Amino acid sequence: MKKRIQCVAGICIILLFSFKGFAQLKFQQQMIAAESAESVGVFDVNGDHVLDIVSGSYWYEGPSFLNRHFISQVTRVGEYFDDFSTIPLDVNGDGKMDFVTGAWFGKTLQWRENPGNEDEWKLHDIATTGNIECTRAWDVDGDGFDEIVPNTPGSPLIYYTLKRDKNNKATGEFAATQVAEKHGHGLGFGDINGDGRGDFIVSNGWLEAPDDRAHKPWKLHNDFDLTEDGSVPIIVADVNGDGLNDLIVGHGHSYGLDWYEQKREGKNIKFIKHAIDPFHSQYHTMEWADIDNDGKMELITGKRYRAHNSNDPGTNDPMELCYFKWNGESFTKNVISCGPFGKGKGTGIFFSIADLHNTGRKDIIVAGKDGLYIFFNEGK
Repeated sequence: MKKRIQCVAGICIILLFSFKGFAQLKFQQQMIAAESAESVGVFDVNGDHVLDIVSGSYWYEGPSFLNRHFISQVTRVGEYFDDFSTIPLDVNGDGKMDFVTGAWFGKTLQWRENPGNEDEWKLHDIATTGNIECTRAWDVDGDGFDEIVPNTPGSPLIYYTLKRDKNNKATGEFAATQVAEKHGHGLGFGDINGDGRGDFIVSNGWLEAPDDRAHKPWKLHNDFDLTEDGSVPIIVADVNGDGLNDLIVGHGHSYGLDWYEQKREGKNIKFIKHAIDPFHSQYHTMEWADIDNDGKMELITGKRYRAHNSNDPGTNDPMELCYFKWNGESFTKNVISCGPFGKGKGTGIFFSIADLHNTGRKDIIVAGKDGLYIFFNEGK
């Protein structure tokens, strides 16, 4: 018999459940900073072969993460820092890791240049894009290098390819490829039809990748209508092991977390919606990773604190960080942190998973308007 905390409608209750062969992971929580940036990345900033944490205007030196170093001042608009992703990428090919971010209010895709010393990091514009909800990195063209893909609700869907020379060294310049004239809130990427090419998932369907991604049109299939406030990312994964990729979608600004089961009738594709957790709101971001080292992937997610300040349903419900494990029939929820502001912890808009101390276990690093934290994975 196991004990699990479930938070519903502002009340945390204890549930007892049993599951054969199941043991919940333990996590050790460490507060890094009382900052309110909502994005955090993990990479080796100073070249000492130790992972560091990068969030907002600062980076935190590993392995203790106690020494804070200034990056540059991030523009602040009201409660928000205009910094909606932290994607590690050596943009200019100098051997030092930079990062890509996106601005909702500034409507610009940007990268910050790692100077390799204590100087301020220079901010470079990549493109004017429209409002950026969040930015993700996926290998869209299948060449082994990730493209940068901002979710820009109400604007065109465009991916950006970092140009490389004949030796595959990054040049600092990007090429833009438009996929659709317009898309909404929420974005995913993965192979839906099994042709070996990754497709884009948008709120009103999936965009099928052509054989020549850069020059041929992407075909929209209206096989589903997800939500007007879909998560970034939308996860594309074979949830039930039937050989067909399914979708996992959170409501970023309202209640609900669901998975959409792919079904085939000949060449026809359809999706059946299943609830994962209808009781919590602001499932804005998530990751799909094996955090218990059993060879199977888990869904790591939680509540984005004050996504629209105080204007989203459930905004005053308890904070929560959790992972969901597929049990063969449905998802089992495992709470990592739950409680009111100051006790529980949410996910922000872009979080990271990394083995910070080379333990062989993946840790969870989360930023947000409720602070910057590490949850060290201590295993079962």
